[in-house]
Amino acid sequence: MSDTKHLNALRVYWHDHKAFPSMAKLAQVLGLASSGGVFKVIGRLVDTGYLERLDGRIAPTRQFFALPVMGSVRAGLPQPADQSAGTEFVGVEDYLIRHPERTVFCRVRGDSMKDAGMNDGDMVVVERNRPTKPGDIVVALVDSEMTMKYLYPLQGSGWVLKPANPDYPDIVAQQSLEVLGVVVGLFRRCD
Repeated sequence: MSDTKHLNALRVYWHDHKAFPSMAKLAQVLGLASSGGVFKVIGRLVDTGYLERLDGRIAPTRQFFALPVMGSVRAGLPQPADQSAGTEFVGVEDYLIRHPERTVFCRVRGDSMKDAGMNDGDMVVVERNRPTKPGDIVVALVDSEMTMKYLYPLQGSGWVLKPANPDYPDIVAQQSLEVLGVVVGLFRRCD
């Protein structure tokens, strides 16, 4: 088994258990007969930056979770295949999250933002304590109720929250409006 196959076996195990097994079980997971073989594979994966040793145990690094980029694909007419496919690796966390200390996820419920490409069940990436500007999509508490809408200034003073679906009305706070964060990304599972 190559180091790539060993790495993929570890990724599958981590995905299922959120931890690595004991050394005896690790040999079985990697398809190796001896603990010596396990130590060699682990050593190579540490050397290449996929794993690190912490307090006598192995732990995944950010690179462990990065996956190969298959290249780019045109969403129109077909194009020649990208020959550099697989040479770039991207971690979803690195791609979506710039400030982990200020970032949270929110699950979208409803269809008031469907024309902005945000569907029921999607997960939005929300950055808290980020300055807002007109036109930002924000998660806000309006009169003690949470919603996600476009933020625009009102004529005169104040703010209006606008949906991305003409079936819904604009929202103007009657008592209070608190922006909890700005939507900076979105992801969904396409089953």
